[in-house]
Amino acid sequence: MFVDELQITVRGGRGGDGSVSFLREKFIQRGGPDGGDGGDGGDVVLRPTTHCNTLFHLTGRGAFAAHNGEPGGAKNCGGKDAGDLVLEVPVGTIVLDAARGNVLKDLAAAEVPFVVARGGRGGRGNARFATATNRSPKQAELGQAGEERDVLLQLKLIADVGLVGLPNAGKSTLLAALTRARPKIAGYPFTTLEPMLGIATGPGDTTFVLADIPGLIAGAHAGKGLGDKFLKHVERTRLLLHLVDCSDLPLEPPAAAWRTIRTELAAHSPALAARPTLVCATKVEDDASAGRALELAQEIGMPVLAISSATGKGLPELLIAVARALAAS
Repeated sequence: MFVDELQITVRGGRGGDGSVSFLREKFIQRGGPDGGDGGDGGDVVLRPTTHCNTLFHLTGRGAFAAHNGEPGGAKNCGGKDAGDLVLEVPVGTIVLDAARGNVLKDLAAAEVPFVVARGGRGGRGNARFATATNRSPKQAELGQAGEERDVLLQLKLIADVGLVGLPNAGKSTLLAALTRARPKIAGYPFTTLEPMLGIATGPGDTTFVLADIPGLIAGAHAGKGLGDKFLKHVERTRLLLHLVDCSDLPLEPPAAAWRTIRTELAAHSPALAARPTLVCATKVEDDASAGRALELAQEIGMPVLAISSATGKGLPELLIAVARALAAS
């Protein structure tokens, strides 16, 4: 199940208490203080990884707490520090303070950890409090409580190329044709209900990540058809691949379909609308669809790549065009 937003509570471990102890050995009547320090509590750490692309594995618990440090012991033995609690999240996760709404960290780089809640320091044992005037201190410090906070995790997928277009434009079929991803494919709109990633191989064994964004419709930027939920995943792409259905049964005429998506991208973010874009006429498998692809290019005043994911027509040329556009971006 794809989960791209989740609120959790994180709590660092409590530090161990310092010890009150005095040396007790044979032939030593009044040993000095030898209470050890408590160990530090563990941190809660978020580690971005490419091994997952959803927050689903963190659902169901709500709260995550690191272990407490161990208390100090006699003979100046310090308590053991607690290990950190490491939570893996997908690369592209944004960490926000749930109460204030401010961004704490953008986890855009893999394997660069972020300490979201620090553990408390261990308390000092009574050996630390010995002075020239107080040689037998009977006090020690309690361990400090760890940090606790509510955080909101928001995932924005990171990909080189974002596939956008109306429902049933052929995005999932193209993703399956170019990569090893196996999205659900059917001949009706809204087959894809969650973003999917795949790695394609271009010329010279270059590789790039493709993101199949569920079909957008008019009003998507305002939440219609869950469009605002999906549009955020396009924000981190370097290149947009705009797919337009040029078959004999499109949801909208090709030029109108192109304008619908352009309007939604601009309404969501002007910067997104200005992102480098390649336009692809999909399902071009006969003379009639090839003619509609040419008409689309003339109406929008842009080059249009004619492809068929089913037959493989135009896919090598598409990979070359994508590789060139990424190299120039």
